[in-house]
Amino acid sequence: MTDLTRLTIAEARAKLRGKEIKAAEITDAYLAAIDQANPVLNAYVTVTHDKACDMARASDARLGKGEGGALEGIPLGIKDLFATEGIHTQACSHVLDGFKPRYESTVSANLWADGAVMLGKLNMDEFAMGSSNETSYYGPVINPWRRSRIDTSVVPTTHEGDGGFTAPGGIKTERALDNAQLVPGGSSGGSAAAVSAFLCAGATATDTGGSIRQPAAFTGTVGIKPTYGRCSRWGIAAFASSLDQAGPIARDVRDAAILLKSMASVDAKDTTSVDRPVPDYEAAIGRSIKGMKVGIPKEYRVDGMPEEIETLWQKGIAWLKEAGAEIVDISLPHTKYALPAYYIVAPAEASSNLARYDGVRYGLRVPGKDIVDMYEKTRAAGFGNEVKRRIMIGTYVLSAGYYDAYYLQAQKVRTLIKRDFENVFAAGVDVILTPATPSAAFGIADEDMASDPVKMYLNDIFTVTVNMAGLPGISVPAGLDPKGLPLGLQLIGRPFEEETLFQTAHVIEQAAGTFQPQKWW
Repeated sequence: MTDLTRLTIAEARAKLRGKEIKAAEITDAYLAAIDQANPVLNAYVTVTHDKACDMARASDARLGKGEGGALEGIPLGIKDLFATEGIHTQACSHVLDGFKPRYESTVSANLWADGAVMLGKLNMDEFAMGSSNETSYYGPVINPWRRSRIDTSVVPTTHEGDGGFTAPGGIKTERALDNAQLVPGGSSGGSAAAVSAFLCAGATATDTGGSIRQPAAFTGTVGIKPTYGRCSRWGIAAFASSLDQAGPIARDVRDAAILLKSMASVDAKDTTSVDRPVPDYEAAIGRSIKGMKVGIPKEYRVDGMPEEIETLWQKGIAWLKEAGAEIVDISLPHTKYALPAYYIVAPAEASSNLARYDGVRYGLRVPGKDIVDMYEKTRAAGFGNEVKRRIMIGTYVLSAGYYDAYYLQAQKVRTLIKRDFENVFAAGVDVILTPATPSAAFGIADEDMASDPVKMYLNDIFTVTVNMAGLPGISVPAGLDPKGLPLGLQLIGRPFEEETLFQTAHVIEQAAGTFQPQKWW
């Protein structure tokens, strides 16, 4: 019997519409998988069993009448940053203990309007601040991937779901798994881990500096950060308002296209959402990229980059060239300033956005001798160390005497980064190819990362420029490292040309194949 959780969204959609399966059946299959795996992987912070079953039954009733939306009966996970009416919404922070909003985020409302089923809320770094999903109040998410004890020395072209490698020449090499637990990336680590481990058909996520693309790369999934303004931010707990953007994480490029079509919309409640028609992104899948100009930025070859990242990048270049694309070298000269500028702009906006969490109206309240003492005690107890660190940095760079020296200068750098991309696209480049991350997934409680927050921040080195410039970017699985862990390639596009990203990413996907972890949980 087919494991219904292994169906892609496109496959499940076809079977649901063809009345081969019922929404209740596929929902029950996912709920059973979650019950088994979540105590180990910690991907969900809340599982909405009853609501999921009710929504699935409603979907079956609509499908039985030949009705239904684009995602009718498809079970999804929702990142805990998205407001869900009457359901746990805490941005995985202690400061929002017990908060259940009386409203629905625009993005999740769009998904429910299209018939999707909610399985629950997904774990994440607290207030989306982190690159490993270790800052969550509910504990770290565990990556469903594990390192192989056998160094294959050659990245295999095919990775089978049973955990074996199909090596060149058709020789199959079994591999043993290391017991070390790995991070799934962050901040959308719960979303990426749940999709990779078949605990939902797809998931919502958000990206402020790489928080969709980095965890997607670490888990062998597809994640797209759309153009700033493509998806409404209304009902999403704000981290850095000028950088945050919602997007999907899915198992393949087609599924990501299907999800983004439903998630995207203009919204009168969000003045930064853009009033542009939402294309049928799925229609871009399979289109030829012959004649397309692909830019390769020299600045993304950073010191100390592992050999397997460079090798993968070269493979991606070869795949696109073989498909008919023209490869051109380009320069994005202000790239080297992107990370330090980002870690001024993002904390500055975070310090302002998080000022609202004071224990007065909702969430945690720690009593004090007066209102100021209550504020201080509530925020001290409610926020984790990483959030406190960023609030302090942000408050500092916005303070009198430092605003001009830090925040204003960072905004000027941001303008120059955006101009670099504009110049490249004006010269005829259609899409830019880079690595998605500087390494494969690293270990939980990695001492090197824990002792030096800056090393953790360097995980965003290839992704932050996209947010600083407001551009769309997608991470697509492209290979495995010598220890059998997934690696991703990133494509960066012109504003509101997500179709081009899906079109090009599908070419990479066809050449690289899809990747699944060996089940150990």
